[in-house]
Amino acid sequence: MEKLSTTSLFIVGSGPGDPELLTLKAYKAIENAQVILYDNLINKEILQIADKNCLKHYVGKHPYGKYVPQEEINRLILHYCERYERVVRLKGGDPYLFGRGFEEWLTVQNRSINMTYIPGISSMQGAGLNDIPLTHRGVSEGVWALTGMKKDGSLSADLALAVQSRSTVVIYMGMRKLDEIARTYVLHSKGETAAAIIQHASLPQQRQVRCRVKDLVRISKEHQIGHPAIIIIGDVVDLQQTLTVAAEQRRII
Repeated sequence: MEKLSTTSLFIVGSGPGDPELLTLKAYKAIENAQVILYDNLINKEILQIADKNCLKHYVGKHPYGKYVPQEEINRLILHYCERYERVVRLKGGDPYLFGRGFEEWLTVQNRSINMTYIPGISSMQGAGLNDIPLTHRGVSEGVWALTGMKKDGSLSADLALAVQSRSTVVIYMGMRKLDEIARTYVLHSKGETAAAIIQHASLPQQRQVRCRVKDLVRISKEHQIGHPAIIIIGDVVDLQQTLTVAAEQRRII
């Protein structure tokens, strides 16, 4: 009888950057890994959790720059799974939210490989670390999470639908599309909607700027904020200020 493989592949989300935001399950997977294939946005401190004998292989993608093709990453996953028992594919944020994690799961399906998906905190949840809730009763009815850059390089057509909702809009990989994003809101007479750009959420070098959505391009240039960053659009961006002003007015009255 053919011996069943004991190989396990762990597709692990490392969160927005702060190592303390790792889940306990992710920590254990990294700690016991024999091989780690890691992305560009991984905080290198997280790699120190692994055993000193763990093989660490960089397979990152610099935004709009050099990158390891997904096909090569898939090949490396299979290569290491054929030779080791505990392989970790370590990704920033959450692997299944614009992280291509499911594509990598498809690579190992129908093979004698046990696959475990370990979610991570998505970078959009870093909005809360900047006093911006993604939802709030009476203000935002939901969240649209959109990609700013589809495979063909175009902006998601769903943005035109999201603009018309009362939900918060979060745009990943959209820094090269700020002009199109702003224009979409202006065309729907919503250019004055509050917006924020958050870079390096959860890390010491975290930066954020707030503005009206029509001013996204100008503000990003003035503050020299580029990619990687996420864009948050909606009334929740101004919520803290709105509530503070309301409280102050009640105190005066």
